Amino acid sequence: MSFGKLYLVPNKLGKSEQNEFPEFHRTLIKNIKYFIFENEKPGRAFIKDINPDKKQTELNIFILNKHTVETEINSFLNPCLNGNDIALISDAGCPGVADPGSEIVKIAHQNEITVIPLVGPSSIVLALMGSGMNGQDFKFNGYLPIDNNERKKKIKVLEKTSLVTTQIFMETPYRNNKFLSSLMNILKPDTKLCIACDLTLKTEYIKTKRVDDWKSTKINLNKRPAIFLIQSD
Repeated sequence: MSFGKLYLVPNKLGKSEQNEFPEFHRTLIKNIKYFIFENEKPGRAFIKDINPDKKQTELNIFILNKHTVETEINSFLNPCLNGNDIALISDAGCPGVADPGSEIVKIAHQNEITVIPLVGPSSIVLALMGSGMNGQDFKFNGYLPIDNNERKKKIKVLEKTSLVTTQIFMETPYRNNKFLSSLMNILKPDTKLCIACDLTLKTEYIKTKRVDDWKSTKINLNKRPAIFLIQSD
């Protein structure tokens, strides 16, 4: 018996009518019975959105997030070993990219299971594309330290290295405004700062300015998913 395949299926970055699912994704989801979700509620909503006729009672679901017990993860791929395809779907964006999923993909490779990543939105890539910063050499740093002193040190280090490497990071949405204030106080006036938020949505906002220019710009980022990029001159 040949193994099933592991499909990495990107999700939307938010509720938007501007980004329709490709037809191939719809057909794929229609025929798959096994799913790995980051969380069940948004996972089921994804299935309902992409294929309203698919019966929710027929979904075979595994949950993969920070609460998943490590010893359970290996069993998630049993359907593949028995010849069934599985779709790995995150809450938003691309599975495995600043998102849960890489562990299950690693196990799939170890078991000679074919992994097929599908095209979809990545907030990190979209932000970099729209920033005008160095796209040949860049680094995504995830969340910065919570402690104020540690965060300040980290930002200073990132600013120094951003001369040759675009530095990308993010913050919890409800702390965005406070975080932006910290950036403007810590970064040098001439350092370029890009703010990319609500990507792919109607409220999408992408701007790159010198830090000194941001200080006179009014913007409310509260509870808006955002990516920050810096590059010094």
